[in-house]
Amino acid sequence: MVQQKGRGSAILMVAATLVVGLLVLHCEMAEAATYTVGGRGGWTFNVAGWPKGKTFKAGDILVFNYSPGVHNVAAVNKAGYKTCSTPRGAKTFATGKDNIKLVRGQNFFICSFNGHCQSGMKIAITAT
Repeated sequence: MVQQKGRGSAILMVAATLVVGLLVLHCEMAEAATYTVGGRGGWTFNVAGWPKGKTFKAGDILVFNYSPGVHNVAAVNKAGYKTCSTPRGAKTFATGKDNIKLVRGQNFFICSFNGHCQSGMKIAITAT
């Protein structure tokens, strides 16, 4: 009888640990926010100031809505952002409804169509 009671306690402890682990995972996932870049206007010209006043966290999702074939989204480094150029190996999205998860630190996005980035179609976001 004592052995069965001991096993039962061990099983309850494992179950409790699993439940707590799932709750922590769920809470971390629930904290992620979704932002539509540019608001109702979407990913378009002159959105460079859109991130101002917003607080972003790693794991937050940016939704880029735009007309495919007219615009795109390139995830670039700081140099690519400053020079409006797409470095080799940069990930480019072109669906018109792109969901991109932010990473901790600096995140830079531009439209790589000729002249679009220069017309303010770029954003820089720091996620904590």
